[in-house]
This record gives sequence, C-alpha cells and structure tokens, in this order.
Amino acid sequence: MSFIFDKIKESFHNKMPFVCYCKPNSEKIIAFFQKNDELFELKNNERGFAFVSFDHEKRYIIPEKFSDIYFENSSILDYIIEDNIKSDYKLKDKIEFEKLVENGIKAIKNGSLEKVVLSRKESIEIEDIDLELVYRKLLFKYETAFKYCFYHPKIGLWVGASPEQFMKIEDTLIKTVALAGTQSSTDHKKVIWENKEIEEQKIVADFIINNLKTISNRVTFSKPYNEKAGNLIHIKTDIQAEIIERESLSKIIELLHPTPAVCGFPKDAAKQFILKNEEYDREFYTGYLGEWNKDFKTFKENYSDLFVNIRCMKIENKQVTIFVGCGITKESNPESEFFETLNKLQTMKKAIQ
Repeated sequence: MSFIFDKIKESFHNKMPFVCYCKPNSEKIIAFFQKNDELFELKNNERGFAFVSFDHEKRYIIPEKFSDIYFENSSILDYIIEDNIKSDYKLKDKIEFEKLVENGIKAIKNGSLEKVVLSRKESIEIEDIDLELVYRKLLFKYETAFKYCFYHPKIGLWVGASPEQFMKIEDTLIKTVALAGTQSSTDHKKVIWENKEIEEQKIVADFIINNLKTISNRVTFSKPYNEKAGNLIHIKTDIQAEIIERESLSKIIELLHPTPAVCGFPKDAAKQFILKNEEYDREFYTGYLGEWNKDFKTFKENYSDLFVNIRCMKIENKQVTIFVGCGITKESNPESEFFETLNKLQTMKKAIQ
C-alpha cells in the first residue's frame, strides 16, 4: 500500500491540487497536497512546485505554505513493459506534420531562422487508466528522468518523465544542459550522428552559453556526449555558470526560456513561427516545472531544480494526449522527422499500455 497514492486518489476525487515527483536517480517520491483549490501565480519569492507553460503566459505554483508535504521511498517493482509498441499512425497526421516541417525548412533556407522545433500531439482513447500503475511504470522504466504527476482542477492532469534539466540554481551557481539530437537506442550498434543532429545540438549549446555569459564571468561546459533516455539517445552538453550577483529567478529564466532545444533559434522568431504554424496549443508541453526556491529533500533554500516538460501527456476523461516534437534544421528530412516523433511517442505509450 502507498500512503501517497491513497492521498492522490482522494485528492483527485475531491478535485484538490497535488503534485508528486521523483528526481533522476532517486528512489524518494515527494508529494505536495494543496489545502485549497486556488490557482496561485508563480512569484519570485515563493517556495513550492512550479508549473509553467511553453508561451510563459501561464505561470503557476503549488505553494509550500498552503500544502501538506509527504515523502515516500518508491518501491520499484519489476513491471512488464512492452518495448515494441506498434507504431500505427494516421496518414492524415503524417501528411500534416511533414507539411509543417517543409514550411520550417523553407523559413530556415529563407534566412529567418537557423533552427525551429516543431511538434504535434496524438490522442488515444483509454477506457480506464490506473494512475498509480502508469506512474510506477515511469519510475521503473525511466530511472534517469524527472518523473512527475501534476493535477489542478483549473489546469488538468499531467504526467511525464523528462530527460532534460532546464536549470538548477543553488545560491549563485547555475547548472543546465544542452540536449538535442535524437535516435533510437540499442545496445548493439555504434552511435553515429549526422551533421543535422550535431548542428542542432550545437545551436542549443551556443545559445545557452552566450546568454549565460551576459550574467557571468565564469561559464564552463563539457564536450558533447551521448545520453540515453529510455529507448532514445541524445547529444548532451553540461553547462554551468557562477553569476556575478544573485539575479531574480525570473530574469535568469527570461534569458533562457524557451531554449532552442524546444523552440529554435533565434528564439523570438522561432517562437512566433511555432505559434503561427503549429495550429494547436502546446499548453504546458515544453514549458518547465519543478522545485522553486527550495530543495524539498534537503530543505536547503535559495535552490531551484527545474526540468523541461517533454515526454509528457495530459489525461482527461477517457482520453490521453501525448505531445512530441523534433528539431528542424536546413538538412532535415520531413518524413524522417515524422518517424522520429513516432519513436518519441513510445516513451509515454509504454506507460499506458
């Protein structure tokens, strides 16, 4: 029996906000149960769990001061998870996404963009969903990801397993990553990256490093390396900066969000292209979420641990909506990009099937 999941079922039934999460490579589940159903705006001096949309218009928090907080060690059971989920798709979805990618490539070749991240969503009808089972499958399958389950009656129910750190801020030290490029992971083949993926990841890393240099005299970064995330593998660069004086969280975030890993470059032009051409609302997909102004495991303050909200799904009624995207450069192939989204869909499909 799980006390936290009993509380989750009770809160969900009573339409009361909650979040539970488990950090990468951790066995500890942390859960906030809000004591009222108010929707709180995210503020710099608050402490709690942040949940922010891609367009940065919806910035919310489950506050520490209005929540009961519980801890529980996760019991990682050996769940049977089907690795080879059927990659069925509708021809209409394929045609529409490939057209979107073609438009992105055209904008890049015209010189208005260097990279743009384009996405789509897929909805699946589910007769009944066991939320605890879904979450425990994520805990079992994606140990190195940030696993969460978030609910607010005025927002909805979201579940995810993000492989991508947005930023960690501890006093004046900022840690972040540049994660981009995707291919299916197997243990038997050598990983070889095409120029398209290498260029895509370099754009992300350069953007983050150059922006951090505007607030820091000490920016350091690793060489790019391969990072496995479930059934996928990405190129990753670790980056950190010691800021000259402690900036407000909002100012630092405005510099970096959304990064080229989920938006494109130049940032503003790519964001406008997405909002104009994707023809659907990303909502909280490719936004960010996580601990705000406090490490709730160690109780250390002046600490924020935020993740990019990718590999996620929204659950409502008997429908699960999964969001996926991919980075587009001038060398992209529209059909290959569509099949990349199918690979990324597997992450969440494995948890609900």
